[in-house]
Amino acid sequence: MLFSLITIFSTSFILALSGALMPGPVLTVTVSESTRRGVVAGPLMIFGHGLLELTLVVALLAGLAPFFTRDDVFVVVSLLGGIILLWMACSMIKELPTLQLHDVDNQEQTRSLVLAGILLSLSNPYWFIWWATIGIGYIMYAAKFGFLGIGAFFTGHILADLAWYSLISFGVAKGKRYFSDTFYRRLIFVCAAFLMIFSCYFFYSGLGKGYFILQAHKII
Repeated sequence: MLFSLITIFSTSFILALSGALMPGPVLTVTVSESTRRGVVAGPLMIFGHGLLELTLVVALLAGLAPFFTRDDVFVVVSLLGGIILLWMACSMIKELPTLQLHDVDNQEQTRSLVLAGILLSLSNPYWFIWWATIGIGYIMYAAKFGFLGIGAFFTGHILADLAWYSLISFGVAKGKRYFSDTFYRRLIFVCAAFLMIFSCYFFYSGLGKGYFILQAHKII
C-alpha cells in the first residue's frame, strides 16, 4: 500500500505541476503582487486556491461531478469569470499613475491575496472542467486506498502548485531591487493586459457555448 500511496502522490504532483507551469490569471496576478508584497504573495494565493480545491474535492466525492460539466454551468462561470478578470484588470490600470514599489504587510492585504486565489480559480471555467474530468478520475482511483489515498493525491497536487508559485514569488521579489517605479508600472500594465486577454477569451468561450445551447434547443 505504501508504494501505491507514493505513486499517487508522485503522479498527482507531476500532473499538477504541468498545469501550474501554464500561463493563466493566477500566475499573472502572482507576478504583479510579488513585486509589492514579496515572497509571501505566491503561497498566500495558493492557500486560497487550495482551500477552494479542497472544497471542490469534497463536492466531487459527494457526486457533483456531472453538475460541473454541464454546458449551462460552463456559460455562467465563463461570463462571470470574464467580468471578474476585466474588473481586476481595470482596477490595476486605474492605479497605475500612483503605483510605487513597496511591500505591504498587514492582515487586510493578506486576506485580499487569499481571496484573490479563490476568485481567480473560480473565474476559470476550465479549472472546473479539469477537476470534473481528469481530477475526478484521480480521486476515484485514490479513494480505493481510503482517506490516505485521497490525502496523498491532494497533498501531491497542492504541493506542486505551492512549489511553483513560491518559486515565482521568490524570483520576482528578489529581483525587484533592480526595478524602477516606471518599470514596475509597465509590468503591472502588461499583467493587466494579459488579464484582459483572458477575460475576452472567457467571454468568447461562454458566449460561443451559449449560442450552441440556444441553437440546440432551436431558440435561435
